[in-house]
Amino acid sequence: MEKIKKNSLDELDRKILAILMKNAKTPYAEIGKQLFVSAGTIHVRMKKMEKMGIIKGQVLLVEPVKLGFDICAFLGIYLERNSLYDEVASLIEQIPEVVEAHYTTGIYSIFVKIICKDTRHLRSVLHDKIQRIPGIQRTETFISLEESINRAISL
Repeated sequence: MEKIKKNSLDELDRKILAILMKNAKTPYAEIGKQLFVSAGTIHVRMKKMEKMGIIKGQVLLVEPVKLGFDICAFLGIYLERNSLYDEVASLIEQIPEVVEAHYTTGIYSIFVKIICKDTRHLRSVLHDKIQRIPGIQRTETFISLEESINRAISL
């Protein structure tokens, strides 16, 4: 992937990103109107930022609770050896309840976010899936009581 230089984005690119990070459904024509350029210019800039790896994709955000997933938990994973990270991460990726995974500094080797239907489902994911992965020494689980902030970076 192309290395991104700090100055590789101009002001128009940053304004496009700022608009879309507030509302990803904003049509290119509307963005063009706001920024006094054509929809075609917006399209070209978006393609450029995708090619540069700045825009990784587009996702649909859903409210898990409204779909019956009432538990959000974070899991600190201790590995037997940090050299096992790649193997363990590839197995963790196959667990659908894991929605984020991070290789970290500090006391945990890996920190993951899990979404489950209830505590029984969480227990099953922990016991039957995660803790059976070779190379995981032990885990610590933190259940989220409320998400206070969830936002994109500010440009």
